[in-house]
Amino acid sequence: MKSHIGCVRQLNEDFYACTVDLNGRVLAIVADGMGGHQAGDVASKMAVERIVSELHGLGADTTAEDEREHLMRALIRANEEVYAYAESHPECNGMGTTVVATLISPDYGVTAHIGDSRLYHFHTGDLTQRTEDHSLVQELLRSGQITPQEAHLHPQRNVLMRALGTEPDALIDLGEFSWVEGDILLLCSDGLSNKVPEPIMVDLLGKPVPLQETVDALVQHALNAGGEDNITCIAVRNTGKPIEVSGEEG
Repeated sequence: MKSHIGCVRQLNEDFYACTVDLNGRVLAIVADGMGGHQAGDVASKMAVERIVSELHGLGADTTAEDEREHLMRALIRANEEVYAYAESHPECNGMGTTVVATLISPDYGVTAHIGDSRLYHFHTGDLTQRTEDHSLVQELLRSGQITPQEAHLHPQRNVLMRALGTEPDALIDLGEFSWVEGDILLLCSDGLSNKVPEPIMVDLLGKPVPLQETVDALVQHALNAGGEDNITCIAVRNTGKPIEVSGEEG
């Protein structure tokens, strides 16, 4: 796990958490706040802490379907809290945050996300993006109006179509995946995904080094590429039991 303010920003509006004590599960979350000073950082921290709090009582016998429901409900509660806070604090008007969260068991995981923070799945040398950005550029890509090459340089690539806390109701995307021993999950804010091309992610994730070294290398690559945004990522490796998490619990 690592979060870096980057080379340009005066404030780190990213926030993250990773907890491994949910009855054998791992909960990992990355949030990228928006709204400027005293707003974006408040939104991301508030959302992550609320999600962690909502899921701490998860029972050992909870099914995958129920886990998805609990995860979605946690993000919805976080949305309500962030939106209510912004409504009652005029200086925070318009604040919000992206969220990507995953609840992981030894053989499968469930995901919930809103915004453009991402979850990648590395399996036998292949990297799959398990989330789809809720951004203007993604909509233009889907409709064929721009190419992937144009998307990477598009001047409005940071414009979000959805975020948590900006509206009273949030539309959350849910997903699930299976994974096996040796696989790695990478959660990150767009400060990393906008600066580190997927071939470089594959190269770094495939190196037989401790996960924290991999995370450090990914963040350093984003910094070397300009680091105009805050950079946050969490890596989780399936080692059978227990699951390996990069860094210390945050």
